[in-house]
Amino acid sequence: MQMEDRKISAYDILIITGPTASGKTSLAVALAYRLNGEIISADSRQVYKGMTLGTGKDYSEYFICGKQIPCHLIDIASPGYKYNVFEYQSDFIRVYYDLKERGVLPVVCGGSGMYVDSIITGYKMVEVPPDSGLRSALEKKTMQELIDILSTYKKLHNKTDLDTKKRMIRAIEIEHHSTIKTGYKTRFPELKPVIIGVKYEREARRRRITERLNQRLSEGMIDEVRKLMDDGLRVEDLIYYGLEYKYITLYLTGKSPYDVMIRDLEIAIYQFAKRQMTWFRGMERKGVRIHWLEGEAPLEEKVECVMKLL
Repeated sequence: MQMEDRKISAYDILIITGPTASGKTSLAVALAYRLNGEIISADSRQVYKGMTLGTGKDYSEYFICGKQIPCHLIDIASPGYKYNVFEYQSDFIRVYYDLKERGVLPVVCGGSGMYVDSIITGYKMVEVPPDSGLRSALEKKTMQELIDILSTYKKLHNKTDLDTKKRMIRAIEIEHHSTIKTGYKTRFPELKPVIIGVKYEREARRRRITERLNQRLSEGMIDEVRKLMDDGLRVEDLIYYGLEYKYITLYLTGKSPYDVMIRDLEIAIYQFAKRQMTWFRGMERKGVRIHWLEGEAPLEEKVECVMKLL
């Protein structure tokens, strides 16, 4: 396996990322064991209690050489709650400083690109409540007028702000809020990360996704979703969480036959993995350096590659 020989000095956080079913957890745990680290999850669905098989928490993987590696930011929210990236940043900062105070290396592990991106780049940490008065006034504006207004706050590098009127109004709302609430921002640590990505060729990735889906179905993933429903979680909430929870819910509510559910879920996970890789490539275009490892390599080889890089 090839990886650049240049040593990275003075890093203070290790990030292991990549698409679904790429073996991130086992690598992160092995590295945490070698480097006196603890895991911080960067998975947008593993935060929810009771959503275990569908989110791939794989608790058993956190045991290595008779030791359990602690993992933070999983099982911290109740199912039905809509946890967001702002909350993730706040929770991440709390855990990050705790680990640093204890002399423990934070090892971030997860494939939620927005979560990973948010801690690397330190997105503006301002929780902006809706401003009904401002929204009402902006609704009367044309798209060009909204563009002109947003341009007074910032250079329009993020073209996604211009996609729809709704996005434009929200972007203006956020910028307006930041000008009148200057003391509300949370200080984000200036991280010095080493970012490791694990990837497979497309066909190998599809094979791993299929194998893992079949394994989790055999382990009781349908029963997990049924229990969430029996415990009172609304159908619309399960569908909101997507992928396994969406398609199994459609099956359990009689809207999709079993074989159709499996086929559609498998395709949806393939497409999700493709979107993850698109996000990571976007990060790289913005200047974020991701050191990619070939997933097919043995775990020990991947670990040694990272250790040499460090």
